[in-house]
Amino acid sequence: MDNLLRAVDMLRVEAGRVVALSAVYESEPWGFDDPCWFLNQVAVVKTSLAPLNLLECIQRIEQTLGREHSHEGYHARTMDIDILLYGNQIIDFPGLVIPHLRIAERMFVLQPMTELAPDLEHPVLHCTMEQLRDKCTDIKQVRYYFPNALNNCPNMFITFTTVC
Repeated sequence: MDNLLRAVDMLRVEAGRVVALSAVYESEPWGFDDPCWFLNQVAVVKTSLAPLNLLECIQRIEQTLGREHSHEGYHARTMDIDILLYGNQIIDFPGLVIPHLRIAERMFVLQPMTELAPDLEHPVLHCTMEQLRDKCTDIKQVRYYFPNALNNCPNMFITFTTVC
């Protein structure tokens, strides 16, 4: 939980204004087996950073919080911040694809996204977050862990934070 709080504080300083936070959810590992469950939260951040600059900022925050990057598949890590959406833009750069390719497959993403923006439409799939959540086939457990800290506000972009 401390890493989540630190990540949000660092986003405020380095990326822009955090205008909304979902509750914190606890979820089973996705894509690999591990006894450690994860804490997940969605933040809405209003930023003036371009997408690639935002990615660099997020990677610095992850590194500061102890993240070691590995290209060997999914594994436990101290911090993982993903850009899920950037407004309604569709971006396909080497190393950065927005919307995030796995939003619709992950209940641990869809639950907090639906909490903040149930009617927000995915710019590629043309379904709302609530619709995506309702038809998601992910059976991993996602449970409420801690209430949200800010009131919900209109979305500029959403970033996702995971802590083990």
